[in-house]
Amino acid sequence: MRIQKQYGHGRWRKLKGHAKVKLQSGSIRIAEIHWCEAHGIGKKKMKIKVFGLKI
Repeated sequence: MRIQKQYGHGRWRKLKGHAKVKLQSGSIRIAEIHWCEAHGIGKKKMKIKVFGLKI
């Protein structure tokens, strides 16, 4: 896996969640966030996938 070559061996998992994201325009939206995570290494490769409601 490409991420193991970059950050080291571990049990890598693809995870997702929701968060409030502040855009460059200043508006705040709820977005679906995807990332990869391994025990002892932490969260890497965070991506915003889907924008939701404008707050």
